[in-house]
Amino acid sequence: MDVTGSIALVTGANRGIGRTFVDELLARGAAKVYATARRPELIEMSDSRVEVLRLDLLDAQSVTDAAAAAPDVTLLVNNAGIATRTNLLTDALDTIRLELDTHLFGTLGVIRAFAPVLASNGGGAIVNILSVLSWCASDEANAYSVAKAAEWNMTNGLRLELAGQKTLVQGVHLGAADTDMMAGSDVPKIDPADVARASLDGLQSDAIEVLVDDASRYVKASLAADPAQFYAQSLAN
Repeated sequence: MDVTGSIALVTGANRGIGRTFVDELLARGAAKVYATARRPELIEMSDSRVEVLRLDLLDAQSVTDAAAAAPDVTLLVNNAGIATRTNLLTDALDTIRLELDTHLFGTLGVIRAFAPVLASNGGGAIVNILSVLSWCASDEANAYSVAKAAEWNMTNGLRLELAGQKTLVQGVHLGAADTDMMAGSDVPKIDPADVARASLDGLQSDAIEVLVDDASRYVKASLAADPAQFYAQSLAN
């Protein structure tokens, strides 16, 4: 897919990875970018090609309204998400459900709303920002990991279901980016702009999966090995 001349919609565009997607799309010649957020007043964009919309993954009406307001979209970037730093046994079930409601059902709701829009505009593409935690668990982030694992396989399933309308579905994996969501986490972090660049480069070659950094490449490669090796240090602590 050629980004030049595309009409994109980015969720969670007020900061972090979402904001860098908007900037990179504009730099690559997108004709229009719908920048969306739960609180659209936080989006400050001066480029005339940017149109700001409200879209809250947990508000179905806002998703429907956004799809009606953006009938020309050819590229959907699902970036919005949360990180509750919640485990599975000790934290509230409602918080665990919130992770699933956001990353799985919320993202799916956006895709269901925009799939007919993409079909009517020739198919286009969907980008889902996933995580290295789609493939592994991490103490104090286990609810997020469960939700991202579900979103990963949802991405795979939708790729099959949308093939008939010629919609490319791309999953993007990374370890950690230097964003507000990861503030306070003492782990190596990449520039969020690297995520947008890697994803959009991948679209140029119709890549259905993008591994942005060394962390995602390492964990993906480890899936073929005995999980006892991968989790040895964590289990020993």
